[in-house]
Amino acid sequence: MSEALTETKPGERFSSQVSLTPEKVSVFATSVGDENPLHHDPAHAATTRYKRLIASGPQTTAHLMALTAAHFAKRGAVVGLEFSFRFKKPVFADETVTLEWLIVSVEHSARLKGDVVDMRGRVLNAAGETAVSATGKVLIANSF
Repeated sequence: MSEALTETKPGERFSSQVSLTPEKVSVFATSVGDENPLHHDPAHAATTRYKRLIASGPQTTAHLMALTAAHFAKRGAVVGLEFSFRFKKPVFADETVTLEWLIVSVEHSARLKGDVVDMRGRVLNAAGETAVSATGKVLIANSF
């Protein structure tokens, strides 16, 4: 195990909350070129199955991935290796969501000169339901 990960162990959990607003959702979607009216137009969204504005998938996953960077950057140099997401329920543009990760395993990689951390994550909507499920791997090293 590398020195940077002396505290990282399977079973460790970390989380945060993000409060979304229709303005934040629209600005994010616009910034990544997502012109879907479900993220911008309340009148249009009201006619859909969701009945109100929803956050874009890239926004919810960006928050979840950013949590890994913020968490592990305190322990060493970190870079993402792979992430996978499954969208199960909408995340509404006026919700406070909870972002959670669970460390499944930590393995040293001599080839990558660091530790590979395998995780499972999720975004919980305001009702406490899993809206997005995720898996991810990051590499933590003393430097890059």
